[in-house]
Amino acid sequence: MALTLFVTGTDTGVGKTYAAVALVQALRAAGRTVGVMKPVASGCEHGPDGLRNDDALALIAACGRPLRYADVNPYAFEPPIAPHLAARAVGVTVDPAVLDAAYRRLAADCEVMVVEGAGGWRVPLSDDLAFSDWVAGHGWPVLLVVGLRLGCLNHAMLSAESIARQTRLAGWIANRLPPEQVEWAANVETLRRRLEAPLLACLAPAAAASPALDGMVLAELLNGLKATV
Repeated sequence: MALTLFVTGTDTGVGKTYAAVALVQALRAAGRTVGVMKPVASGCEHGPDGLRNDDALALIAACGRPLRYADVNPYAFEPPIAPHLAARAVGVTVDPAVLDAAYRRLAADCEVMVVEGAGGWRVPLSDDLAFSDWVAGHGWPVLLVVGLRLGCLNHAMLSAESIARQTRLAGWIANRLPPEQVEWAANVETLRRRLEAPLLACLAPAAAASPALDGMVLAELLNGLKATV
């Protein structure tokens, strides 16, 4: 039975993949067998094996196990636009049953699943489905990545409120985006006081070393994850 954590962000470009990779690496360092998934991705590029997404490839590399790309990223779209619009542009409708089947194949072979979304929490996948609906339908806890830039306090608190209405915010990661936000540390402290979930890490993308995640908080997160296949 795989424990599952869904990684979302306050917006696009806030470092979800950077944070998800750090999470996967920390889980592996703790001795866990990890599976990864980027269910829907736009802005993919053509390669010898078809469309590929950089985020999905980074997750697979961090996982350290041979995974079938089509399971990790069932829906790969070339147009660099919102997923539901990219799907519509190529005449495809994202089917949650396809996502579920790919998830089950991956989750059957690991202890922990790290599933990364696209954009923010409420991003549409089709006219009738949002990422939030699919995740909430499984009852998965959510890890929120907050990009530290102007406006992040409002975006973080609104995202946290929306997540809590559908499932549980298990924790959050602060990511120091360039150019460095003035008073970034004070903003992190403000969110510490206002978000009812633990801070797992404050990441600095420019750092040479692999980012460190709080081991005690990570252990607490794992204890609270929902096991499902």
